[in-house]
Amino acid sequence: MNHIKILVTAFLLASVSLLNAQQEPFSVEVVGKGDPILLFPGFTCTGEVWAETVDQLKKTHECHIFTFAGFGNTPAVEKPWLPKIKKGVEQYIKVNKLLKPALLGHSVGGALALWLAADHPDDYSQLVLVDAIPSTGALMMPNVKNEDISYDNPYNTQMLNMSDEEFKGMAVQMAAGMTLNQDKRGQLEKWIIMADRKTYVYGFTDLLKLDLRDQLDKIKAPVTILAATEPYGKETVAKNYKAQYTKLADYKIFFADHAAHFIMYDRPAWFSEKIKQAFAK
Repeated sequence: MNHIKILVTAFLLASVSLLNAQQEPFSVEVVGKGDPILLFPGFTCTGEVWAETVDQLKKTHECHIFTFAGFGNTPAVEKPWLPKIKKGVEQYIKVNKLLKPALLGHSVGGALALWLAADHPDDYSQLVLVDAIPSTGALMMPNVKNEDISYDNPYNTQMLNMSDEEFKGMAVQMAAGMTLNQDKRGQLEKWIIMADRKTYVYGFTDLLKLDLRDQLDKIKAPVTILAATEPYGKETVAKNYKAQYTKLADYKIFFADHAAHFIMYDRPAWFSEKIKQAFAK
């Protein structure tokens, strides 16, 4: 009888562990040794987007490379997607006892970094943001209040009902606008097509709803921003960033000329040098 009880208990514990694993809103690969850096990819991307950066940083830092739920081979989670990822990252830091990690985030990954640093001002050593802003919704839909953006809208319905062929065509157009490096566009297309459709639709809605502009004055960690100038030009981009980051008291911003959203692909040498400077001892 005791033997049966032991087996039942072991089965229950294994089931709970499996359930928790399935509910994790991301997967993480850890490489390197040194001070920790959490690397957050952009929307639809896997941690592979940081491959060259990790090769550079792993010599001096412990790199925690995230792939968010619904992207790549990481299972999707129920909405709200972005708040679940934030909560999961907070728990991940606590469980792994990471002391003042640095945050390196691209696009939505950069917005996540800002959100974490605003809510926990003393917990991070620095932020490095790659073409990321605190309110995507305000930039894309300036006349719409964030609280009025809902999951249930005609655009989302249209996206959910797209055929695979239509979605692939959209992915090709999206990739062409996000990098000037034609050799990398196929990879971006692949990541978009692989994305869980509901995550793609509702996850982006989460990003549009997020507005951190009024919380930026809470951030204590130093912030470095790498901003792409294409396709709008440096003057327009600089104006947009200044408006978005009005309440962030202290930050450095560097503009990557002749680069679109994926700066690491369009200006790899420039990007590598800026990362080296940001994380120099």
